[in-house]
Formats: sequence, C-alpha cells, structure tokens
Amino acid sequence: MDQVQNYISENKKRFLDELMVMLRIPSISADPAYKDDVRHTADLVEQSLINAGCKLVQIYPTKGHPIVYAEHIIDPKLPTVLVYGHYDVQPPDPIELWDSPPFDPVIRITEKHPDGAIFARGSCDDKGQMYMHVKAFEAMINTESLPCNIKFIIEGEEEVGSTHLETFCSENKEMLDCDVVLISDTSVIANDIPSITVGLRGLSYVEVEVTGPNKDLHSGVYGGAVANPAQVLCDMISSLKDENKHITIPGFYDQVVDISPEERIAMNKAPFDKSIYLKELGVSDTIGEKGYTILEQTSVRPTLEVNGIWGGYIGHGAKTVLPSKAFAKISMRLVPNQKSEHITNLFKKHFESIAPSGVKVVVRPHHGGEAAVTPSDTPEYRAAAMAMKDTYGKDPIPVRGGGSIPIVALFEKVLGVKTVLMGFGLDSDDIHSPNEHYGLFNFYKGIETIPYFFKHYAELKR
Repeated sequence: MDQVQNYISENKKRFLDELMVMLRIPSISADPAYKDDVRHTADLVEQSLINAGCKLVQIYPTKGHPIVYAEHIIDPKLPTVLVYGHYDVQPPDPIELWDSPPFDPVIRITEKHPDGAIFARGSCDDKGQMYMHVKAFEAMINTESLPCNIKFIIEGEEEVGSTHLETFCSENKEMLDCDVVLISDTSVIANDIPSITVGLRGLSYVEVEVTGPNKDLHSGVYGGAVANPAQVLCDMISSLKDENKHITIPGFYDQVVDISPEERIAMNKAPFDKSIYLKELGVSDTIGEKGYTILEQTSVRPTLEVNGIWGGYIGHGAKTVLPSKAFAKISMRLVPNQKSEHITNLFKKHFESIAPSGVKVVVRPHHGGEAAVTPSDTPEYRAAAMAMKDTYGKDPIPVRGGGSIPIVALFEKVLGVKTVLMGFGLDSDDIHSPNEHYGLFNFYKGIETIPYFFKHYAELKR
C-alpha cells in the first residue's frame, strides 16, 4: 500500500484541480434549464474514468439525465465492487445567502476544517465524494495494486429521486452483477471520530396546492368572509403534528417498529454535545418528538417537515391581497417497514380530508424511496472498518443516518447485494444549503482510505 499512498501524495494538487473543474458546472438535475450542463458533467465523468484507466466506459441515456457506467475486470473469479455516486447537485437557492458564487469554488479555512474546505455546490454532495473513488481507482491502477474487480455507476438524477435508475438496473442486471455496492455519500461523526453509516431513512416527498377564490382578491373588501388559502394551508400543516410533535396522519406509525432498549443505549453512546449542536445552528433549543433524544429523532424516528411554502404577494413593499392559491413542499423521512408509496397515499387521503369548505386541495406526489439498514457483521463492513482504522488510527463507530439514499434499498431489491456506506463528509458541511463545503482533509482522507477497503475486502473474500 505504500506505493498507492505515495502516488496519492504526489498527485494531490492535480486531483483537487480536476475536482474544481467539475464543481464549476451547474449540474442541477431538478431544473430543465440546466439539462446541457448536466450532460456536460456526465461527459466529464466519462472522460475522468477513461483517464483513470477503466477498460470500459459508456454513457447510457435515460428518459431523464444520463448514467455513466464503467468497469475494470481483472479476473472474473475475483470479487467485484460496484461503486455508486451521483454527479447532479441541488439547486443553489437562495443565491444571496452564499458567501461566494456556488459554482465558483473557493478554498477557505474554517473552525472544523483548519486545512481548508472547498466551498461550492456539490463539493460534498456528491461530486467531491464520488470523485474520491475515481482517484483512488487511478492510484491503484497506476501502481498495479487493484486487488479485485471494480464497476462504476454514476448517475445524474439522485437529487430528483433517481427516477430512471431502477429501470436501468433491472434492464442491466447481468452487467451490474457484483458482490457489494460501495457508496460515499454520507458523513463521519468528526474528523477525529470516524464512523460508518449502517442505516438510512426512506422518503416521501409531496407538493400541496390550496385554491380558494378564482383570482387574488382585495383583502379589505373580501377579507374575513372568503377563505384565505395561505391561512388555510398554514392551519392544515399545523394540524399534522400534535403538542408532542407526533405526526397525526392516521396509520402513519402502523409499520414503525421501535428499536430495542439495547439499541437505544448503544446509539446514544455516540459523541454528542447538545450545547455545541445548538451553537452551530444558531438556535436556543430543539423541538422534536417527545420521548426521544436528538440522536434518535434525527435517525430512527419518522419525520414530517415543510421544505418550502409560498403564495400571495412576496415582493417589495405592501400589496393587500387575499391570494387565490397557496403551495407547500413537504417531505417525510421514513424508517424501516414504512413504504414510501403507502405513506404518500396516507398523506394524500388525510390532507384532502381535513380541507375546510371554501377551498380545493391538490396533493402531487414527487418522489420517494425506502429506508435501509445494512449489517455490521459482514466481510464488507469489516473491510470498511479495517480501512478506516488504517487511515484514522481508530475503529469507526456504526451510526444510523437521518438522510435518504433510495438506491440502497433499490440495489438490494434488484441486484440482491448489500451496500457499504463509507462517507467522509461532516454533517456541518451544509449540503443542500448555502455555503456547502467539503474539507480538503476529508477529500484526501477518502482517497487514501478507499484502496485499503479494496485490499481488505479482497483478503476477506478469499
């Protein structure tokens, strides 16, 4: 492994320069206006894999954004690792809250990243983490130390629900055949406390529309008599949780299985300081489901959150209108056994049923995904744990993540394999928010650690 690490050390600046080029492309999959930029990024990923040494690289079009597939088979008898990542990014809005342009990456020193961090949309989620695998592969190829087969599937629709990935995987099961999926799209507890994610929540995402009068009305002439969609929407949303922050949708918790007391004790041993947590967020306290700790609320309990709400006049100055329509985007994070389609249907039925007379309600499902739990007693997990110990100098802690990566359940369903979630970001890296960033320490630590995973995995699978 010394040769691999020396190669990485000698090429750090080039690796970073290449990543910066990719970060300058606004590959926003949710906005059709950026379709060409998304395709440009796919082309760049394709060329990066070719340059790294893959024997086969191909872009596959879908009805949405393209998928980049690559493979390097050295011996069919050896185990095969399928690396998954995504090159699309979240919209950068609100732009005015960024300290520097979101697609003009800059490196700045921060308290948690004294070695510097790359500030740019997609730096951590997931271009920076995806690109670690490309560069780790390059290092293994150039030092003739790749110990098993490798395949890559890098998609451009993760941020919009991986809409066409299941079809692609189902139609190409033989091509994607592998022993394990390896993903870096999660985080570690801290740069001196490594961790491996062993569980993710599922997702149900909807948009709701409340319509009252057939046009905006004068709030003085009609206010007090005609239902105001903005106020009705707020009342309806407010009713979705009770005083204990328990979700009130009938049947919502029917499939939820509480984790055991032993599991609760174990997960709450993870290092956590509430005062630091509150200070970093700039809030005086948390407001979560009663009876559960913050670590539990953000990982093993289902949630319902408003992601955006709008309606009426929001321009400068005053305009006294009673709006015709009001809208909200709502996401529900789900735990194992909750099925996204079922929860979406429950939400739709309930939300429509609580609409008062005088308004019409439409619920539009967007996308969803299933929760996943990965075992920590497998060769795959042990290989990841050993790799992190090699580079961090200590054993990683298994943790449940609060986010959603729907393709983890998808890969198990379609390909019949488990996933290792070996991420290197920090929860404080502001993914999906203004000023997203990714530490140089984390970027390089990932490149250094990934070859160790391949080494240990090949040895454990002999």
